[in-house]
Amino acid sequence: MSKAALQEKKSSKKIFVLDTSVILYDHDAVNNFQEHDVAVPILVLEELDNFKSGNDTRNFEARNFIRLIDKASKNHLINKWFNLKKNSLGKFKVVLDEHPKKVNAEKLFGDGKFDNRILNSALALKEENPKRKVILVSKDICLRLKAKALDLYAEDYETGKIKNADELYTGKTEILDFSVEIIDELKNNGNVDASNLILPYTDSNHFYVLKNKKKSVIAFYDKVAKNLRYIFQESAFNIFPRNAEQSFAIDALLNPDIKLVSIQGNAGTGKTLLALATALEQRKDFRQIYITRPIVPLSNKDIGFLPGDVKAKIDPYMAPIWDNLKFIREQFAGDEKMLFKIDELIRTEKIQIAPLAFIRGRTITKIFFIVDEAQNLTPHEVKTIISRAGEHTKIVFTGDIYQIDTPYLDSESNGLSYLIENAKKHPLYAHITLQKGERSELANLAIELL
Repeated sequence: MSKAALQEKKSSKKIFVLDTSVILYDHDAVNNFQEHDVAVPILVLEELDNFKSGNDTRNFEARNFIRLIDKASKNHLINKWFNLKKNSLGKFKVVLDEHPKKVNAEKLFGDGKFDNRILNSALALKEENPKRKVILVSKDICLRLKAKALDLYAEDYETGKIKNADELYTGKTEILDFSVEIIDELKNNGNVDASNLILPYTDSNHFYVLKNKKKSVIAFYDKVAKNLRYIFQESAFNIFPRNAEQSFAIDALLNPDIKLVSIQGNAGTGKTLLALATALEQRKDFRQIYITRPIVPLSNKDIGFLPGDVKAKIDPYMAPIWDNLKFIREQFAGDEKMLFKIDELIRTEKIQIAPLAFIRGRTITKIFFIVDEAQNLTPHEVKTIISRAGEHTKIVFTGDIYQIDTPYLDSESNGLSYLIENAKKHPLYAHITLQKGERSELANLAIELL
């Protein structure tokens, strides 16, 4: 290859500059840019040093990244380009220069702010490599906008993102003018061989509303058995479904062949309530019921900084789960025997309600594990939870992908969306999106009109 061709090939390779938010989202991000080079400002290492202590997922990501770079660098100086892996086409280095000669972010936006210093590192790298495209990669929208204002290319970290949240798999389909004979057979026999039927989803476990004029039936398509099964609108622990969607959710949650369930929907659709009710319905089949949710910390401080003992620290975060349990308990008003059983389940910790960080490292064997507010998890966190599942365990993720409290996550990059998109064709998985609010007419008014 000629010298000119080599020079052209080198200039076609991009340089991606990663900020702290990307590393805290995915510590392995540096290995996901194919043949292109990756740089990290020295300031990012300083920020990661502040995150390395603690039990939050961000702390794990920070520690893992530091170990990754330490292991890969060995005898290399990290302020010079080097290969992170023997077979990697792209190279890595830490950028020390924060003083670009042309445009200076600190002079424009203010001195001392970490974001502006990271911008300066990227701008200095751009000046060093005038023939190469330098791109800042960040989960921080404002930082990306500032970069673009300074004539610096910027983009979101795309690994783990789905293409379009509005087109996300819903797990259900309504079919009009369906065969009357099949509808009748389903009602009479309970199931029908679907191998010769034309259905839109045959590569996933899927729910159907089948209609023909005044006749209708709700059914579940089993990917493995390749049949349609009639869904009886049964209750779970005295909680009755109020619509077809909720019947679908209860069916998936009670199905012993489905080990992984996700329920996505607006507030008031019954996600957490149905998951908790079905867990209690199957309490004899599992060693324990875990109900957990991620705690979104303020700044870089976890709940350990809050006053009081462990219970006092977590109760405000766990209140919605306790509210659902209280509602279920109210369904047995007057049944002293059942009320005693529910209280005993809590007292003996057969039901355990705790933040996700408190359950980290626990063995998930023969456990009905509910992860509420799963939209506040990263794809890596969701993967980690599922990978810890032992035998005879069922895991349920519930959440609303449009109501995210975690910085740097959105409807397309959160763990719940990632799970729905990537697990939809697995035979052990079922998903249902709940759209109809059942909390109250007043709550529906807010969802529909405001």
